[in-house]
This record gives sequence, structure tokens and C-alpha cells, in this order.
Amino acid sequence: MKVKTKKGIRDMLAVWMEDDAVKMIDQRYLPEKLKLFIAKDPDDIHKAIKNMVVRGAPAIGVTAAYGMAQASISWFDIGKAEKTIKSARPTAYDLFHAVDHMRVKIKEGVDPLEAAHDYALSVINKCMAIGEHGSRLIENGYRILTHCNAGALATVDYGTALSPIRVAHDDGKDIFVYVDETRPRLQGARLTAWELFNEDIPHTVIVDNAAGHYMQRGEIDIVIVGTDRIAANGDIANKIGTYEKAVVAKENNVPFYVAAPVTTFDPNTENGMAIPIEERPSEEVLNLNEKRVVSPGSTAKNPAFDVTPAKYITGYITEKGVYSTDDVVIMFD
Repeated sequence: MKVKTKKGIRDMLAVWMEDDAVKMIDQRYLPEKLKLFIAKDPDDIHKAIKNMVVRGAPAIGVTAAYGMAQASISWFDIGKAEKTIKSARPTAYDLFHAVDHMRVKIKEGVDPLEAAHDYALSVINKCMAIGEHGSRLIENGYRILTHCNAGALATVDYGTALSPIRVAHDDGKDIFVYVDETRPRLQGARLTAWELFNEDIPHTVIVDNAAGHYMQRGEIDIVIVGTDRIAANGDIANKIGTYEKAVVAKENNVPFYVAAPVTTFDPNTENGMAIPIEERPSEEVLNLNEKRVVSPGSTAKNPAFDVTPAKYITGYITEKGVYSTDDVVIMFD
């Protein structure tokens, strides 16, 4: 991804491994500060994922893969490393897929660092392909709505939902992006807008509740979001608020697409209601900039994700092409 600095534009990955350490952009400090987090063992990997130093299903998967490689290289107990890393967050399927993939590779005697690098490269290549396929859905002059952050920060490079937008922009299409702020952690306002700024893609940030207003007025032509897990019937789990956007998009005849690599499909989960939904600390809702904004006697609930039923989804943009819900069900049949 492009990152504008005082010394010029840098080309960076969200996560990489260097000198037996897993390094990643600490997303908690963006956009105010570009800071790195260095993980030296599986416990650090667990903390990085759980505390959202790194986030986004593909990036979490790559971080987990590097964590398993790191554990193997340092002779850390692989079984313990697996449990530690998998326990970080419950919803993103890529986390479990990556750990299982690395466990098999390590058991087969494959060099763990090489296996992790290959896994990371495969994620990047898939995101590039998602961009190529998805950009064909974006016509010149389109106004696009996103929710949360599904860009390079969430996927190591390129992104899922943002990848088609980047490709369309690079192809010279005149596009404009509406960025949902995405409460309570503001991943849209803090991260997606930061990525679009660095890529010089025209955009504006809107409050979460404004999306329906702009759809109703015909000012949004397409919605593209990422996802953390896709069930066998095509239901998805994505950042809280996605379900509402999908319902409103359907009501206003706005196409609603989900962008994700095939590794995000979970054939073992029958439908969206079977996807575990992470409940995050209530302080994220009760406080703003570490200052309480809710009355002392009030409490808060904070689900990190919601489930969007397949009936509201126009299609799935993957590295293999764009699929309908029926195509997805056939894939798992």
C-alpha cells in the first residue's frame, strides 16, 4: 500500500516477518501516527490480534501464519502456540484456516518461514485478483459505499472491498467513495479514509446512519464490503452495521457485493446464525477518546459483527470471479 510520509511515499505491507519477529502496522494509532508493533512469540501474536493491533480476516490469518512459523523456528510448543493464537478472536474464519494450514505444513516438514511467506503471498495475489474481477462491476462515474475497513490494512496489501476500487481508480475511472465511519472503533473514518487519502482516491466520510439517506436520494450506485466469514448457505458475518446497509440497499435497488478470498468461505458452518459473534468490551461504546460519554448508571452491549442473510447479497467477489448466492451454495454442495 502507498503511505505518504514526510520523506515521501513509502510502499508498505500491513504485516511481515523480519529477523524472527512479526512486524505489523499498529492500527490503533492511525491516522495520527504510523507506528509498528513487533511480536516476538505466540503470546504477542495473541495480543496483537485480540487487541486489534492487526485486524481484518485475511491480515489476521497472515499474522497467525507468521506466528506459527515463529513458534516452530524458536522450538515453541506448536500445540500450545496453536491454542494461544486461535483463542485470540472467534469470528474471522481466516484465523483458524491459517493456523490449520501451517500446522499441516510444519508436520509435513516444510520450512515454516517459507510456508508462512507463501501463505502471505497467496493472500496478496488473491486480493489483486479480487480487484481485477470487482473493478468490472464499477462503471465510470460510480459512487461507492463501503463499511468498516477492508483495504490493505485488513489484508496485508490491496484489500478485498477496496481492491476493486483501487483498480477502477488506477484504470482512470471517475469514482467517488462514501466511507461509513463504522462505530464504535471508527475503522472506516480512521483506516479506510486514511488508505483512500494515501491512494489519492476521492472520498468523504459519513456517519453510519447516513448511508440510507444517500441511497434513498440515488447518490450511491453500488455497495462493496468485506467479510470475516461466509457460511455454506452464503450468509456472511461482517462488521456490525453491515446487515442494516444490505437491507437498505435492497430496498433502494442498490447492488450489494461482498468481496473476500475463497479462504473466507466456511463449509462447516451451515448458516449465519451458527457463526460465533464476538462481543467486545462495553468501554468501546461507553467511552470516546478514553472519556466516558454515557451516564454513569448506563451499560452498553457491543457485538463486533452482525450476520447478513444471503438474500440481501447481490454477489460475492472472489479471486476466482464473481459468484451469485446460488453459485456459492453449489460450491459447498
